[in-house]
Amino acid sequence: MTFPKRFSELPAYAFPRLRALLAGIEPGGPVIDMTIGEPRHAMPDFVAEVMAAAVPTLAKYPKNEGTEDLLTAISGWIDRRYGVTLGPDRLMALNGTREGLFNAAIALCPETVNGQQPAILMPNPFYQVYAVAALTAGAEPIYVPATAETGFLPDFASIPAETLDRTAIVYLCSPANPQGAVASRDYWRDLLALAERHDFRIFSDDCYSEIWRDTPPPGGLEMAQETGADPERVVVFNSLSKRSNLPGLRAGFVAAGPQSMQRLRQLRAYSGAPLATPLQAVAARAWADEAHVQDSLALYHRKFALAEEVLGGMPGYAAPEAGFFLWIGTSGRDAEDLASRLWRETGVKVLPGNYFSRSVNGTDPGAGYLRAAMVAHEDDLREGLMRLRSCMEG
Repeated sequence: MTFPKRFSELPAYAFPRLRALLAGIEPGGPVIDMTIGEPRHAMPDFVAEVMAAAVPTLAKYPKNEGTEDLLTAISGWIDRRYGVTLGPDRLMALNGTREGLFNAAIALCPETVNGQQPAILMPNPFYQVYAVAALTAGAEPIYVPATAETGFLPDFASIPAETLDRTAIVYLCSPANPQGAVASRDYWRDLLALAERHDFRIFSDDCYSEIWRDTPPPGGLEMAQETGADPERVVVFNSLSKRSNLPGLRAGFVAAGPQSMQRLRQLRAYSGAPLATPLQAVAARAWADEAHVQDSLALYHRKFALAEEVLGGMPGYAAPEAGFFLWIGTSGRDAEDLASRLWRETGVKVLPGNYFSRSVNGTDPGAGYLRAAMVAHEDDLREGLMRLRSCMEG
């Protein structure tokens, strides 16, 4: 029996790798898990009521592209947040954005670009679904370093012109996971101009857009409208997982130009798993409400301040612009060794940065970092950060 080779070189996913790394090691204190990006703030208080009221709709198949109420609520949020008006025909509900980030590459990446194998560019480190999507679409994944020297955002303009000329898609995550860097308006203008010159699409992963320190980050839809870019140029993905502390709802959306959306909907009609209608009802209510988002953001602001208080001045620490991850430099120490030591000596669990990156030409931009999530209760977070600093400075 034969198997496909396209995924044969994929490393184990981050969390199984961590379990293997820490297997057999007893934690050196009460466990504080700072690995998974799962928000632990309170869910909106209307979730149960809305879901219960919609239970009778389980007797019917859910709408594949999203209910009218849900698409209207998403459209209203995009208008309030970015000043961009999109009709429901430019939107589609997703069963979590990972589904969309994967399937969009299959639906929109051409078989060849200028007679060559298409390239799909992505930041390095990155959300791992980008690479799997590229391989599935038959494209070459190209990992573009996002390092301190580049402001922790990929410098796509540094890619050779011959590669850009066969590029079909560029993935951009802003605010970035794991570094928390934000693509500025100037960054967006330059990227959109590059996309116009070389005729590629931008897949904008905006999942952390509502968690920020000082200023709401600009988004792809906003910048495409501001620059007069082709509506087909930018495809945007977002969800309620981080914004509304509802990762288990699996409620996301994709926004795209009309031709792109036609193809996305066509693929989903054959292969997608629609969101159950009660979940769509909760999602519609959540996109229409900002009070719970502001409450959660205020709590994250306290956590940003707490990280500054505990880690400020520590070598390797830099305050993130947005998101809820800390990207902590190891000062040259091996990230896996340091993660093991933290677990063994303190009971704090973090992820080695190289679990989110690839080594290219002998250089791995994640190798000298740890990723720690600021999702725990404030008291646990303070304790975890204090243990982390003590161990790293010991």
